[in-house]
Amino acid sequence: MNSPLKIVLLSGGVGGAKMAEGFAFSRSAAQFSVIGNVADDQAFHGLWVSPDIDTLTYTLADEIDKTKGWGLRDESNQVLDQLKRLGSDSWMYLGDKDFATHIYRTEQRQRGVRPSVIAANIAHAYGVKTPIILPTDDCIQNKVMIESGWIDFQDYFVKLACQPDILDFKIAGIEAATATPESLNAIAEADLIVIAPSNPIVSIKPILSVPGIADVLQHSSAFKLAVSPLINGETVKGPADSMMTAAGYRSDVEGVADFYSGVIDGLIIDQQDRDRLPRLSNKVEYVLATDTLMFNRQQKMSLAETIVHFYQASRGRNNRSARSFIESANALATRTAV
Repeated sequence: MNSPLKIVLLSGGVGGAKMAEGFAFSRSAAQFSVIGNVADDQAFHGLWVSPDIDTLTYTLADEIDKTKGWGLRDESNQVLDQLKRLGSDSWMYLGDKDFATHIYRTEQRQRGVRPSVIAANIAHAYGVKTPIILPTDDCIQNKVMIESGWIDFQDYFVKLACQPDILDFKIAGIEAATATPESLNAIAEADLIVIAPSNPIVSIKPILSVPGIADVLQHSSAFKLAVSPLINGETVKGPADSMMTAAGYRSDVEGVADFYSGVIDGLIIDQQDRDRLPRLSNKVEYVLATDTLMFNRQQKMSLAETIVHFYQASRGRNNRSARSFIESANALATRTAV
């Protein structure tokens, strides 16, 4: 009997959480784990908030607010309303139940508990079986430069609603960060490494930039693929398209391929971008066009299973069966879309 496929997902928040849900409830769940982005973490009301890790946790616990795509379902706002009444900034939405997560996390951090252990404890309390791994226990934070100067990513994303023009990006603290042993081991032992359809600039780059992770990823024998977060040159949710442009990349699947050049063996794009297949074949060895939109669990699981089939066909590298599978799938995507 073949051993279960070891799959690692590199993930940001909402889009990555959808992909994580697909794997976690698929036939490949047994050896599946997620390395989540922590560069969007920020302090609010004296509490340490980890948006992407919480979104992954709440999604895999089936406690996510599915309307918003983040936060807990059936929330109330009494604490935030009272803070606003007292004159505190209230632009960052935190629900009453969600506050408990941040209080617990902050208390544990102040006691010297490793953030990785804290994240695992929170996930366990919510009944999550999938390991949610932090790339680093150190503080790294996305910063965005706008005309007025450097600001935290959440200020740009939430408070300013992504309106100001972006002049530059940086990840504060990244040079001094150390990769967690959990993240290095997961990557080193993986058979398949998937980069979720998350924002390449502020969700995936911080993971890849943690010292040690790029090196172990490069030397990993795993098949590495990315799922494009851009469809028809636009993002499903969030500012990935404009951020790709600001970073000097095309805001389309070709830009995604360029961004991950040297990192991935394969790229999955939506069937709406099937006309880009000839151009992408010069950038990535294996490219597959399929349905990547994920509005319900069945679609998420279906995409996860497609990724596994893609891996199984491609792992022989340059063999005839791999080419046949990909060509047939791409032809089907074209016929379905017409």
